Amino acid sequence: MPNPRYKRILLKMGGEALSGPGGFGIDPDRAAEVAQNVKEVYDLGVQVAVVIGGGNLWRGAEGIERGMAQATADHMGMIATVMNALALQDALERIGVATRVQTSIEMRTVAEPYIRLRAIRHLDKGRVVIFGGGTGNPYFTTDSAGALRAMEIGADVLIKATKVDAIYDSDPHENPNAKRFDKISYIDFLNSRLRVMDSTAISLCMENDMPIVVLNFWQPGSVKKYVLGEDLGTTICNLE
Repeated sequence: MPNPRYKRILLKMGGEALSGPGGFGIDPDRAAEVAQNVKEVYDLGVQVAVVIGGGNLWRGAEGIERGMAQATADHMGMIATVMNALALQDALERIGVATRVQTSIEMRTVAEPYIRLRAIRHLDKGRVVIFGGGTGNPYFTTDSAGALRAMEIGADVLIKATKVDAIYDSDPHENPNAKRFDKISYIDFLNSRLRVMDSTAISLCMENDMPIVVLNFWQPGSVKKYVLGEDLGTTICNLE
């Protein structure tokens, strides 16, 4: 078996990863495809944790624009992430991957409450752990939740799963001369106001020296190839 370069990873993806055409709802076929991609890495012996967003079910910004309190909109978004976590858990379990969902908002009849040491124990026992409910606090995105959980469980890398193959200084679809970054420092990322991840998540990773890799999750085998040592996507890290 090939030798992975990481023992434990945290995979952060948007809720749209589970959506069908139109970017809304949960498509069981897409959930199965995501699960298969996760299993490819899991089968290498890598410990995998996942944080998933809820944008396919609820867009808090739309509620806020119509006068909804942000705390209410954010709490609704957190609950949406739990629905996605359960859907992905089901898809993983159906292909033989033992999976646990932990939530920062307690709902004991459907998932475990988030407990750091229990999550690490699950990973050590060969289970995928999906963290739902964001950070449990309004005003924080699931990017921030991904960064926080990556630090808490001692992940070796935070992988941001997107629809693009790397970070560019502008939209490559609109600008054929867009500059592609193979590596970029946390500070340069923040100063450039790039929108791949929010600034709170980047700052947290910078303070704790947690490398972030942005890659195209839908490129066949991309996460597996990266974990096995192939240079893909863009790495955000300390360059000094």
